[in-house]
Amino acid sequence: MAAGKGIVDNVRQNLIHVETIKKEERYQTLHTEFSINPFRKLHVLPDKPMSRKPPEVTLEDTTYIEAYRRAQLEPAKKYPMPLTESQEIGWIPGPLIQEDHQDPRFNFRRFKTDVTKNATFVRRASN
Repeated sequence: MAAGKGIVDNVRQNLIHVETIKKEERYQTLHTEFSINPFRKLHVLPDKPMSRKPPEVTLEDTTYIEAYRRAQLEPAKKYPMPLTESQEIGWIPGPLIQEDHQDPRFNFRRFKTDVTKNATFVRRASN
């Protein structure tokens, strides 16, 4: 035994054990409601093709179906803002401004200048 500690008898060991159990019960939470994780893909397997048993009749659980549909949505439709930095890239999939084909800042149409006309003429003449 360590110095300064008394001999531990059965009564003291029982008190320590009871105190440990009370402490565990105080911080332990019991979960009694279980459900399937809606954010995980669910693979439904059909019955065997040659089986003769009738299919089971089950009532639809609308909360599960809604959770499953919500889990299948892309993040921009599920959440109002991106949750991670990697979601910030491409969060707004559409164009940020309206396309204007008359705006010369965004449309670089091919047009001929004196230099390009001369280069085309020289290239054709050299062949």
